[in-house]
Amino acid sequence: MTFTEIANGVYVLRQPLFDVNATVVTGAEAVIVVDSLSTARQATELLAAVRQVSAEPLVLVNTHHHFDHTFGNATLTAASPGAAIWAHGAVADVLRQHPDRVRREAYDECVLTHPELADEVLEVTVAPPDRLVQTVAVLDIGGRTVTLRHLGRGHTDGDLVARVDDTGTIVAGDLVEQGAPPSFDDAYPLDWPETLAALIADADPDAAVVPGHGAVVDLAFVRDQHTELTDLAWLIREGHLDGAPAEAVAAKAAFGPQRSLVAVRRGYAELAGLS
Repeated sequence: MTFTEIANGVYVLRQPLFDVNATVVTGAEAVIVVDSLSTARQATELLAAVRQVSAEPLVLVNTHHHFDHTFGNATLTAASPGAAIWAHGAVADVLRQHPDRVRREAYDECVLTHPELADEVLEVTVAPPDRLVQTVAVLDIGGRTVTLRHLGRGHTDGDLVARVDDTGTIVAGDLVEQGAPPSFDDAYPLDWPETLAALIADADPDAAVVPGHGAVVDLAFVRDQHTELTDLAWLIREGHLDGAPAEAVAAKAAFGPQRSLVAVRRGYAELAGLS
């Protein structure tokens, strides 16, 4: 793993398995950890990195419910008793009501992509958020604030964006991905462009943007991804209107046939009122 300071008191830990990011923001009274990685072991390594830069109590933020962003919650809160976990209400609903399903989905994905993690994710204690954000919340961690916003549906129905207000740094979760196409399994591809446009409108022109996966990017990268997602949304709408097979529409999209097909089917379901 690499642990890099990208702005004053803002650090990104990049975990090579799934190339997923956890972001650490230090304050005088607390340290925020945005996303907690995939397993107890990874979360323990994340905690060790956090303690290199701050001994303050932890505050956790989950950008969405997927296991590679939430399965370290229990380990981190055990190390900092009383630590709050902030997330959108949809994240809390999934993790609280369906922990076995979430573990099984994580196991199934790991078997295919990272089998060395499969048994570990099955053993995770799923710790749901206990502080809910429906639209906006401002966290004061002593000398600085971090603003959490739900800007709309995109990668999931519960995406949360964190802005470190004094540096302008944006932690985007999987609303932005670098190094691989966006994932659409739980996505709302017709809503995603509008949500990303709101993120862009709220960002400083020179802001660093931490994607859910991959290297830290700038706003120009986010604009390019917004354009690609907008093009995909129009393809889906036009294909649905024309009665085109999902496979034919996916073949025209920019994200590869497999992921694009998932996106088109999700978009068709939205237009049919099924999601």
